[in-house]
Amino acid sequence: MPFFSIIIPLYNKDKFIQNTLKSVLSQSFSDFEIIIVNDGSTDSSEEKVLNFEDPRIEYFYKENEGVSKARNFGIEKATSNYICFLDADDYWYSTFLTEFHKTIKNYPEQKIFSCAIEIQTSKTKYPAIYSIDIEKSEQLVNYFEASLKQSIICTSGIIIHKSVFEKTEGFNQKLKTGEDTDLWIRIGLHYPILFINKILVCYIFDEKGLSRQQKNFERSLNYSDFSELEKSDPKLKTFLDYNRFSDAIKAKIYGNKKHFYLMYSQINEKNLPLKKRILLKFPSFILKTLIKLQKVFNSKSFFK
Repeated sequence: MPFFSIIIPLYNKDKFIQNTLKSVLSQSFSDFEIIIVNDGSTDSSEEKVLNFEDPRIEYFYKENEGVSKARNFGIEKATSNYICFLDADDYWYSTFLTEFHKTIKNYPEQKIFSCAIEIQTSKTKYPAIYSIDIEKSEQLVNYFEASLKQSIICTSGIIIHKSVFEKTEGFNQKLKTGEDTDLWIRIGLHYPILFINKILVCYIFDEKGLSRQQKNFERSLNYSDFSELEKSDPKLKTFLDYNRFSDAIKAKIYGNKKHFYLMYSQINEKNLPLKKRILLKFPSFILKTLIKLQKVFNSKSFFK
């Protein structure tokens, strides 16, 4: 049995998948299996994958049914106790698995492990900022407290013990967007996160993915499954309100008034800093202008 099972869902990423796979095969820790789930790609992704000859690679093709089903399919095929996910356009630095293996051995009682990431856009690369003690190299954190600035869990930067899926189930296949956040919330309700404060992942920011969200509000995460729990869990409530803020801003920018008011009506504004409360009041044209300025000056988000 390999120590790690690495699940890579693949859909039309022929420009990236080779670099992604190379980052796995060049890991300094080599005891792993790679499970590639081609979710009905229509480009040359399959050809790019089949050019690799390594016995640790298992390749599966299925009809396009979405990333959640592809990841859940990979979980079913995994033989290891420790499961990693790597999106087909992201990549790991060479010590990713070594650092996680060492941490798992030091904290064998823990079930969820994550690491710091950096974000690469078309113009720049910058580290993610978290709500944590930045002086500690390793720390056990509450997911909701640690994720107010940026989620402490990135899909390409998490390792989950397989037993966790028996308690939380897998990715919600009904969701078109936000399926990862939905699972992280369910994990955060039951488990602390052992966070490695080292950048071991490069997350590729897909601007096209943002534009697709305009069409997916009806099948996006609306947090209703957690409405009762948040009444008695202030950390969860604050976390959800931060996420509702982000979703409300996106909905306003895309002109979806229904989704904006759905998100806005559920926010306790006392949980938000003044800047976020002001941004919620801005009309869409001002929000769009702020985004344009952000791109022109290559600055950090006005909305964080």
